[in-house]
Amino acid sequence: LPTHIHASTVALPAVPEYIACVMGRQYTIRSVPDAIDRVVRHRAGREGKSMNAVVVEALARGLELEGGPAEHTDLDHLIGTWQEDPGFDLAVADFERVDDDAWK
Repeated sequence: LPTHIHASTVALPAVPEYIACVMGRQYTIRSVPDAIDRVVRHRAGREGKSMNAVVVEALARGLELEGGPAEHTDLDHLIGTWQEDPGFDLAVADFERVDDDAWK
């Protein structure tokens, strides 16, 4: 508090939280696309969080800091299952040809 204001005359319960907030690392992000702004605002409202909290969580996910690297397992059941199939090769053979006339 400024020296001319006595602490007993003013109740400032938010001061410690404010000081903790401004002492943390801060970034300014410019040129945020409209689509990102809309999603951040919508998610913040839906989840009852601040926009800052939503953006920090998104950065952590995007940078793979939450729980280690993102694990992609949606095609794991196909690993090691390839089998040679001449019938398949014949069926897709046309996809290997380039029609030069179509590219003129």
